[in-house]
Amino acid sequence: MTQPLLLIAAGGTGGHMFPAQALAEAMLARGWRVKLSTDARGARYTGGFPHTTEIEQISSATFARGGALAKAAVPFRIATGVMGALLKLIRDKPAVVVGFGGYPTIPAMAAATLLRLPRMIHEQNGVLGRVNKLLASRVDAVACGTWPTDLPEGVEGVHVGNPVRGAVLERAGAGYIAPGDYPMEVLVIGGSQGARVLSDVIPPAIASLPMERLSNLRVSHQARGEDEERVRAFYAEHGIAADVQPFFQDVPRRMSEAQLIISRSGASSVADISVIGRPSILIPYAAATGDHQTANARGLVDAGAAILIPESQLSIESVTSQIAMVLDNPGGATQMANAALSVGKPEATESLVHMVETLSQKGT
Repeated sequence: MTQPLLLIAAGGTGGHMFPAQALAEAMLARGWRVKLSTDARGARYTGGFPHTTEIEQISSATFARGGALAKAAVPFRIATGVMGALLKLIRDKPAVVVGFGGYPTIPAMAAATLLRLPRMIHEQNGVLGRVNKLLASRVDAVACGTWPTDLPEGVEGVHVGNPVRGAVLERAGAGYIAPGDYPMEVLVIGGSQGARVLSDVIPPAIASLPMERLSNLRVSHQARGEDEERVRAFYAEHGIAADVQPFFQDVPRRMSEAQLIISRSGASSVADISVIGRPSILIPYAAATGDHQTANARGLVDAGAAILIPESQLSIESVTSQIAMVLDNPGGATQMANAALSVGKPEATESLVHMVETLSQKGT
């Protein structure tokens, strides 16, 4: 029997690529072939995909970057991508096409629409991204990672949660060691490429903690490449043990070992934190479309698992006080860790797999 083919289309950020990777892992384990359609930016995140995933780079573009000339060329680049995807879909005949958002999703999803192939999207955030908003009424199903999700009128969504990678599932519900008078870990992550504002504020906020607390503290800090040296130097100058890198390949391990996580509230980060179960301080990206990172954080905050600091209120003093509140209160920190677990959806990947398999059986 010929293996059914799943075509996954995903954009060039970790927020889109990590749940796509989780679905790829699960479908390959079920005997499906999996092909990933992405662009050059997305290809940077394919290292974690199973080696049997077929990866195709397509022509795409975004209106979010570049000058007037680059923006004028976007429709032509997307059209080229659609024509290329159309020919590939006619050849490959995928059983289902799943889009995870981002402009690189457009060619494959548009081609699948023209060919009337079974298709669905997964939206990670509480507010639909631009591309998924465009596609929502043109697909057979909409899976939602954050609930509630703001959907267009007439569109119904299914709350499946955000799939997490196998490396995260392996640490689901990992035992939490409450803060105390012994070595502790703080993890600072700012989206797939780090966040400059966190590199500006978090190091001095940590350095303002009492010396007896700092003597037991080790920090893992994700910083942009251009900020890496100055952040590393700051920690060193203040005698703080710190591992500073632009990208951590082992975030799940570092999360499981952390007493506290300080993070943007991207959908994948929120999902990882809730599945592993850790206290967090969440600082939503102020410029996120529709303020979707604040919506993403709401579940953890309402459950008492996370502290929310809007970027407009971010200061060294506010962060220091919130870090101290968690690290000086082991009972409260343990309650936060348990509360995070209460809103986690480690079954999200299985739920999404069920939707894919059901759609493949129904056809269009």
